[in-house]
Amino acid sequence: MKILAIETSCDETACAIVEDGHRVLADQVATQIEIHRKYGGVVPELASRNHVVDIVPVVEAALAEAGLGLADLDAIAVTRGPGLVGALLVGLQVAKSLAWAHDKPLIPVNHLAGHLHAVHLHRPEEPAPATPGYPHLALAVSGGHTALYRVEAPGGPVRLVANTRDDAAGEAFDKVARMLGLGYPGGPTVERLARGGDATAHRFTIPRFKDGALDFSFSGLKTAVLTVLEKRGGFPEGQEQADLLASFQQAAVDQLVDRVIQATEEQGIEDVVLAGGVACNGCLRQTLRDALAQRGRRLFVPPPRWCTDNAAMIAGVAFTQAPAHPGHDAADRRLNAVGTWSVTA
Repeated sequence: MKILAIETSCDETACAIVEDGHRVLADQVATQIEIHRKYGGVVPELASRNHVVDIVPVVEAALAEAGLGLADLDAIAVTRGPGLVGALLVGLQVAKSLAWAHDKPLIPVNHLAGHLHAVHLHRPEEPAPATPGYPHLALAVSGGHTALYRVEAPGGPVRLVANTRDDAAGEAFDKVARMLGLGYPGGPTVERLARGGDATAHRFTIPRFKDGALDFSFSGLKTAVLTVLEKRGGFPEGQEQADLLASFQQAAVDQLVDRVIQATEEQGIEDVVLAGGVACNGCLRQTLRDALAQRGRRLFVPPPRWCTDNAAMIAGVAFTQAPAHPGHDAADRRLNAVGTWSVTA
């Protein structure tokens, strides 16, 4: 079954074609990083306008890469939410138009469900990756989301184990980078500049909640970095900067790893999936892998190209939903974008 998917939840305009939920025949992404860089973050109105500009060329490029026409497809999938509503609407309207014009089923997909599925993707010329057993835990960590889920079966159901009570982890990386005048996006820059830094130079504590919840919180860590800068009276440079960033990054990673380890022990789960844009962070990947391995547990992480926002993961989830949901009427006006949409059952 070949599914074309469109993803426009934030600032990436993406289209992919995936066969049987895991073989990626085409994967096209138009990024807007340079457009938003000078503003220090994503400007929703600009994101929507540029999706309008990029969406048709991206769809055409995906079809050309796969060597397919729209008649060769079995269904159209699209990210319905969560995300920026204006951005989501661009992808949704194009997907509805394609489905209606070519008489294809239309499958709306949750963006977070896509991230949880990304670990199953591979190119046709690549061997199928090792995949987690069920149930497993999945840590979705990005600029907009930081949550831990229990995934019971392919395509769901999914149960929320822990959520962030304030900032997402990726948001904290971006804000700390902005504090130090390092530009946007912050995550890759912080990781690069933290190399060679002393992660013990600053003592940043892991937050605990009185109710014993495994939830995340990054606002206190962000404030602690700001306090260091205020006491110093300016931006650190060189080794001093590397030490501060390494300490911040390690504290953020330690919190994520701490919650995952606690959850695996409480629930007796062996396999963990790490997904979302922050899953590209090498320190997080290695620290979590080592911590799980010490306890006889396994970590599964998608390649970096499928950790960040992409449409291949949306097409993959759509395949798992297709038998139960044969498709929506593309002309149904009730099928609209959803800014906030839980992935849990």
